[in-house]
Amino acid sequence: MARHRKNRGRPVSGWVILDKPEGLGSTEAVSKVKWLFSASKAGHAGTLDPLASGLLPIALGEATKTVPYVMDGTKVYQFTVAWGEERTTDDREGAVAKHAEMRPSRAEIEAILPGYRGSISQVPPKFSAIKIAGERAYDLARDGEIVEIPERSVEIDRLDLVGMPDADHAEFEVECGKGTYVRALARDFGRDLGCFGHVSSLRRIEVLPFGEDDLVTLDALEAALPMVEPGEAQKTCEVEDADPPVNRFRDIDGYLIETGAALECLPHVALSDEAATRVRLGNPVILRGRDAPAQADEAYVTARGKLLSIGRIEAGQFKPKRVFAI
Repeated sequence: MARHRKNRGRPVSGWVILDKPEGLGSTEAVSKVKWLFSASKAGHAGTLDPLASGLLPIALGEATKTVPYVMDGTKVYQFTVAWGEERTTDDREGAVAKHAEMRPSRAEIEAILPGYRGSISQVPPKFSAIKIAGERAYDLARDGEIVEIPERSVEIDRLDLVGMPDADHAEFEVECGKGTYVRALARDFGRDLGCFGHVSSLRRIEVLPFGEDDLVTLDALEAALPMVEPGEAQKTCEVEDADPPVNRFRDIDGYLIETGAALECLPHVALSDEAATRVRLGNPVILRGRDAPAQADEAYVTARGKLLSIGRIEAGQFKPKRVFAI
């Protein structure tokens, strides 16, 4: 009897910049997007807690090879701090650990912010994905163990108080580097002010090079995919009863952003067809053109507008390290 090969999905590649709704976990969001696109593989560049909403970059296919470049990108968050309570998770989902009656004035809040700009030391929340002796901190904390997480340096490029809707809440916007915990900022604000605090809402609006203009909702993705019977999305790319048959992924694929968009931080060179053929086989090529860089630790090359390879440039010669299927 012939064995049926398991369908591994389409060889679709690119970025989906999902506007993740509050209440949905990042892993669940990736699985949903992967299913909608019937993609062979998927991953995300920077977890968002279920409490948080906003920009979740999801890589499909070959784009998963560029995830580290987006992970390192600057991030922008909008968040609200609720004063009066410090909670075990440093957000509204945790149990109340400390309580205070006083509330800070605008002047008092503004006075502490300069100390949180630039390179600062931060202790991540006990309920976080940080590993302690090989175990996730949140697993240890849930088991009731005392979690001691060492402080680490993070970069805060910009931090602004943008609103105070009432005495119990303050709204902020922060532009920060990789590894910054907004929940820890809220916790530390409250301690410095003597009133305690936790994050009551959190939204990410930017992960360079992606921003709000790139966002797409799950509802929009679902609406772009013709309805089929359960399980059929993994079996066929065509709507068979259409006349003539059409690619059922045509509209949803329109939301994909080119894989190479993740590499805007690197030098770029467009190659001729002849040079592209050499790179595709793993061979180095001499870069032509007055503006071609002579040296770069990392750079990428394209062929006919499509990402071809990431590599290094030495003495005007591009040497491929990772070649993409295009």
